[in-house]
Amino acid sequence: MNESSSYVRHFNWGKLGVISVPYFWFVMLALIPILIVLKISMSEMELTSVSNMVDWSNGWPTVKLNFSSYLFIGGDALYIKTYLSSIKYAFITTLLCLAIGYPFAYFMARSPKHLQPMLLMLIMLPFWTSFLLRIYAWKTLLVSNGVINNILISLHIIDTPLLMMNNSFSLIIGMVYSYLPFMILPLYANLSKLDMRYLEAAADLGTSPFKAFWLITVPLSKAGIIAGSMLVFIPAVGEYVIPELLGGPSTLMIGRVLWDEFFSNNDWPMASAVAVVMILLILVPMAILNKYQAEQAGSKS
Repeated sequence: MNESSSYVRHFNWGKLGVISVPYFWFVMLALIPILIVLKISMSEMELTSVSNMVDWSNGWPTVKLNFSSYLFIGGDALYIKTYLSSIKYAFITTLLCLAIGYPFAYFMARSPKHLQPMLLMLIMLPFWTSFLLRIYAWKTLLVSNGVINNILISLHIIDTPLLMMNNSFSLIIGMVYSYLPFMILPLYANLSKLDMRYLEAAADLGTSPFKAFWLITVPLSKAGIIAGSMLVFIPAVGEYVIPELLGGPSTLMIGRVLWDEFFSNNDWPMASAVAVVMILLILVPMAILNKYQAEQAGSKS
């Protein structure tokens, strides 16, 4: 009896130690940095640093919370427009990635087994090169004297160069190109596990291929669609590099505003407040994803 109880205590401690590792890294790498940003957002900017939130007077702490940055964001049309613009471009990017990625993932899942590793490698191949180099490559393609315009002019398709840089077109092209693999991979993982007997049964009952695809394949791949959409939408909302290199003044996104507040205006509280609001916006799709995953797990159990 004593040996079994000591074994149970030892097992519980070991289980607790294993479970605590991811929580420790979550606290160190996510929770504490977010709390630091939240603290800075409610402070006041001094010469080279931010003010302390807690002052001690006669042995008693006094907490000073400054919400002026949040009030300014809520009352300034530019910030609201920037947030809406970021959500709009992220939503368009997600839809285009889904429209392009779903057929490609479906093709990969239906390809012969010996070809699927090669197709996966082709999807992951861009990650082997620098992200900045890939974005700069698009600049050489889209500028007025770039490769695309030169080819079109030499073929006498156009007379004057097309304006494809520093606008919404170049921004969306760059974002779709960069985030397309994040849509394809979860869709492929979901579609490759699809039970083909459902489609065979539908065909035996006289269902057309398109109707079987729409009524069977698409609903069964809903988990992959939601996961891929969230993997694209969430980082696209706060994207900075692509709007900076490919977008123009009309494609202002919240990542560029955040950079300007930190490094150009040297206004850390305002920049931190912008970041906190952006995190709150991202929490909404994350909550939707977690809710759907919980419902899926509950239905399977």
